[in-house]
Amino acid sequence: MSDQPADQATDTFVAHRNLLFTVAYEMLGSAADAEDVLQETWLRWIKVDLEQVRDQRAYLVRITTRQALNRLRTMKRRKEAYVGPWLPEPLLTAPDVAEDVELAESVSMAMMLVLETLSPTERAVFVLREAFDVGYDEIAAAVDKSPAAVRQIAHRARRHVDARRPRQAVTPGQTRAALESFRRALETGDPQELLDVLAPDIVLMSDGGGIKQAALRPIIGADKVARYMIGGLGKNKRPITVSPTVVNGSPALLVHLDGEIDGVMAVSVEDAQVTGLYYVRNPEKLNRVESETPLTLR
Repeated sequence: MSDQPADQATDTFVAHRNLLFTVAYEMLGSAADAEDVLQETWLRWIKVDLEQVRDQRAYLVRITTRQALNRLRTMKRRKEAYVGPWLPEPLLTAPDVAEDVELAESVSMAMMLVLETLSPTERAVFVLREAFDVGYDEIAAAVDKSPAAVRQIAHRARRHVDARRPRQAVTPGQTRAALESFRRALETGDPQELLDVLAPDIVLMSDGGGIKQAALRPIIGADKVARYMIGGLGKNKRPITVSPTVVNGSPALLVHLDGEIDGVMAVSVEDAQVTGLYYVRNPEKLNRVESETPLTLR
């Protein structure tokens, strides 16, 4: 390859890097694995004859999708051997991600967990179609299916996701308000104050990955969640600070013990109450909560 095509290949890849990372992350729920997928995409991209490529962005998305699908299948085995619930790797995101409703919903912890319930191909098709508005023919080329089969998969995946996604849209301001009430209740340790902000059927999932202490199964119900949170914090003799942050496009809380990051709490909110609480404590998943990760759908 001469220098000029190599420069063009590099420029095109760099121009679309944030998009390709977002595609890979939405398919995998892991920033580390998404970075590996981008590396594999780059190694394939530099071998492509660019003169034969009509739409370079679409071609890059296709390579990324294929690599992410391969990795998704190997990750399935890792997740089956994982200790306790597996939660997506939280990403510190810029405040403007929260203003982009479509992007914020597509990378929210609640949505990423719904995507975990799809098969690898269903997830790829749903992400490309719903989040990135990729055409059926292009998706078909990426997942090695016919366009007709992709339409059926997209329909099935959409029905599956719609049955499990939050029932109502919530603004970042509403989430922040509920989180602030939750934070105050944690700081005072007042069980009633905590119960007031927790939905009766709240689900708490905590991810310690076998490295940090965490509940090995989801905890369901306001009473049980309140006891777990107050009990866990009460047992801790080290100074705890809980501060607001923005994770995966939504307001969240960053927990420090003795000045060191202990975990991230993301939430889903409905009717001013917390319906889902996602507490990531696995230190291997906390590498992206101090510096922003740029995400984009376009």
